Amino acid sequence: MPSSLANLVSKCTIFADQKSHVETLKLSVSDIPMLSCQYIQKGVLLTAPPFSFDDLVLFLHQSLSTTLSYFPPLAGRLITDSDGHVHIDCNDAGIDFLVVKSPTLSVNDILCPGDVPDCVKEFFTFDKTLSYSGHFKPLAAVQVTELADGVFIGCSVNHAVTDGTSFWHFFNTFAEITKGASKISKTPDFCRETVFNSQAVLKFPPGGPTVTFSGDEPLRERIFHFSREAILKLKYRANYGCLLTKQSKSEVLGKLSNDNRKSINSDTEISSFQSLCAQLWRSVTRARKLEPTKTTTFRMAVNCRQRLDPKLNPYYFGNAIQSIPNIAPAGELLAKDLSWGANLLHKSVVAHDNETVRRGVEDWERQPRLFPLGNADGASITMGSSPRFPMYNNDFGWGKPLAVRSGRANKFDGKISAFPGRGEKGSVDLEVVLAPETMAGLENDAEIMQYVSVN
Repeated sequence: MPSSLANLVSKCTIFADQKSHVETLKLSVSDIPMLSCQYIQKGVLLTAPPFSFDDLVLFLHQSLSTTLSYFPPLAGRLITDSDGHVHIDCNDAGIDFLVVKSPTLSVNDILCPGDVPDCVKEFFTFDKTLSYSGHFKPLAAVQVTELADGVFIGCSVNHAVTDGTSFWHFFNTFAEITKGASKISKTPDFCRETVFNSQAVLKFPPGGPTVTFSGDEPLRERIFHFSREAILKLKYRANYGCLLTKQSKSEVLGKLSNDNRKSINSDTEISSFQSLCAQLWRSVTRARKLEPTKTTTFRMAVNCRQRLDPKLNPYYFGNAIQSIPNIAPAGELLAKDLSWGANLLHKSVVAHDNETVRRGVEDWERQPRLFPLGNADGASITMGSSPRFPMYNNDFGWGKPLAVRSGRANKFDGKISAFPGRGEKGSVDLEVVLAPETMAGLENDAEIMQYVSVN
């Protein structure tokens, strides 16, 4: 925790201002595999508030207490019953709240071009903490860090309790209440009568699971920004296999500008994000200088809430995700054009329907296992988070965030996280974590860098 740049001022436990109306929640087929994953660590960089930092801390204390009353699982602890089933005991045990000061750091230090500075990792607690530790540690923590000219609010949440959708639901609500809302706009759904509820048991060794990746290898981390126009150009290449001409540019960009439109091509048209992912897959594979016969994997997480029949409540609280691994020989991926790899990703996403989700649940029940996070073969990419998450819908009372950043958690060579761009709807920021030599190769890859905006 805090280095010479960051000084811990205080640490306390925040309790919900009302007793829990939920008793226990059983972990689902989608929750249990995350017990070997580290806590999710995400947060927002903000300008300095128009009042004192001490007042901000007081406001955050109060609003966090109120927020927890709407999200009682986060104030609980994990328990394992005599049959081996893991539950969230909503026992009002509270969460950690830390106040840190980093007077020598400025907003510009965080937003500097190039690699994400190491100081960002100090904005979060629960470093390298596995979600299984929720049996004896808080399931969430908030850290507020005062900078020379700004504030960072970082949140760490147990990954067996929330996926990205639920994480940002909680974080958005926290901001909403801090700003002064008397009633929350989106109520979480704690129902466990879903396809993910199961009697299957995953056996753990004494002391619980271990992390599935080393976490000790040297890494570089950088944010790559893709403008809306750059992504639409990629989408055009992925769908039509050629570059935009000046004559067709305005017409085509207008035609492709709305991924959410209802059309007869909704199942055949490759989306903007799938196009971007395919380009990243190609460029990272090339930068790794793999043998042509080496099998590469691009793993994507899909939100299953709206893929099921009947659909889950969009505010279902918990994990409701499944992983889609896409594989291709390195040589074939690079020899074909962008549309070939993009079509692989597109087909797997479209095919992940109600029946596929249910088959995934049944497969896990036959062979309960942890989520295989990592890059053991040196040829894998794991895409996490989503540009659809409302990461900038976090006005704590004096304006939306300047940036979204994450901590050390769950990072390894090939871990990518997608964030929405801040300023322009349809733009995307990719948080790319790679081995140093691979990152250098990616930075010199003209095929992808032509789409990257200079910071």
